[in-house]
Amino acid sequence: MARANKRGSDQLYRSRSRNPARQPQPEKQRVRQIRSWILLVTLVVGALLAYRFLRGSGPGDSGTARLPCYANQNVTPFGDGVLYYDGVNLHCLSSTGTIRWSFPAGTEASFFAGPSHIAVWSGMQMYLVDRNGNSTYNESMEGPVQFVRVGERYCAVVVGQDTEPKLIVKDLQGAQIDVEQEAYSGLMILDTGFFGEQGDYLWTLSLDVFGTAPNTIMNTFQVGKMNTGEVSLGESLTYQVVYENTKLRVFNTQQCYTFDYKCVQDTNATMLVYGWKLIDYELPERGAAKMLLAPTSQTSSAQTITELRVLEGSGEKRYTLPTECVGACIWRGNIYAFGAEYLYRADVNSQRFFLSGMPLPENTAVTAFYGITSDGRALVAAGETVYSIALPR
Repeated sequence: MARANKRGSDQLYRSRSRNPARQPQPEKQRVRQIRSWILLVTLVVGALLAYRFLRGSGPGDSGTARLPCYANQNVTPFGDGVLYYDGVNLHCLSSTGTIRWSFPAGTEASFFAGPSHIAVWSGMQMYLVDRNGNSTYNESMEGPVQFVRVGERYCAVVVGQDTEPKLIVKDLQGAQIDVEQEAYSGLMILDTGFFGEQGDYLWTLSLDVFGTAPNTIMNTFQVGKMNTGEVSLGESLTYQVVYENTKLRVFNTQQCYTFDYKCVQDTNATMLVYGWKLIDYELPERGAAKMLLAPTSQTSSAQTITELRVLEGSGEKRYTLPTECVGACIWRGNIYAFGAEYLYRADVNSQRFFLSGMPLPENTAVTAFYGITSDGRALVAAGETVYSIALPR
């Protein structure tokens, strides 16, 4: 009986020892550990999301890409891609850095990117290259090529000596459409561009360097048909013509003038822009163009922009940037300004800038801005390195 009682006592002791009220509770400890891990993971995820937000991510953001080119290689947006020239070849990249094609441009070449084609020239040699890297025209011109401009249907080629130039208009397969030389005898052609529906008209800016005072002259043409107008713009340097709603907005260092295609001026639309320089513009499908200006003194080779101004129709708005920026642009109704460490965005109709950290590697400072691709990526340089970054929206 004593042994039986002892066994019963042992069983009772073991039964009591399993009672959770009398020993540590492993199940509750496990629950506390799981909750601690969940809290830790939540904090880490929250920190990562906050970091991503501060680094400038936004809807549709696909990150930052380092491009296989250098800041001194004439980096240029081309539709949803990027062009650069390495001294021998012209390369086309996707906006995230994938190589699409390379074209043998030769040494000491220059290029100009149009809507769908690129003009490449060196000495007397000229090429037209389509968006797939295929040459649609290749010819040695009759004189040294000064520059080429490409539109939707045509290209304008300026050849010859500085003050005895010839203007040649070709289609994008190289067939000659028009030529003009006498009108520019003794003049230096400064620039030219296409305007109107499908680029059927052409404007030129030329400088009379032999007169008693410098004088800039604007001419307009209907391609392949006739001269439509001519006007003297005076001695102030004219540097940009923007086609807006059947009108030509002409910028010089003093004024913004407005002309029709016959060079008849709308004097009521003249705006004073002294001390300011046009740095970008946006042409919406409807409504007035939005033209972005910065102080002329802040747009030298080493840009340090602190103020901006937007002209829209007859109105204007002014903006003060939070810090100095190396460049600015206007895209889809937003102003973007690029500082060394921060990216600023403001709706054109608001004067409030939103700040986000520049989405670049740590200890990297932006030193230059090259423009925006059509899919919304900004091309910037940090020293010699070039990056493509998705814009916040």
